[in-house]
Amino acid sequence: MSYNTEPTMASESTRSKKTKKAPVKLVLLIWILLIGAGIAATLLYSNHLKKSMIEELDAKWQAQTQIMKADYAAQLSALSGEIGALQSKVEAFNELLTFTKDNTSDKTDNSNKLYSQLSDVKQQLSKLQKQMDLLK
Repeated sequence: MSYNTEPTMASESTRSKKTKKAPVKLVLLIWILLIGAGIAATLLYSNHLKKSMIEELDAKWQAQTQIMKADYAAQLSALSGEIGALQSKVEAFNELLTFTKDNTSDKTDNSNKLYSQLSDVKQQLSKLQKQMDLLK
């Protein structure tokens, strides 16, 4: 039996080059796929976090808006009550003023006191009206 060593060596060396190139290409392809999957997962997760943070902020802002609306309504109703009370005082002072005008004499100076009280009440009423306009 005779062995031929030359052709066998040439065929093994070409096979080893082919088999070495195939795993390298496969490893590179797997690495590229893993990197792409990592980037895609990172983008999806960051979008998910962004969406959840926006939803949390929206819920917080809605709650704060409701609190502010309730506070505003309470202040507005309190100011309306004060304006109503002052309006009734103004009407009472007007009645007293007309009564004292009709009954004034040279000896008494009650009308001046009523005028000053009436002007004070009117100033308070205008101040409350401005505050109410600011709240609106």
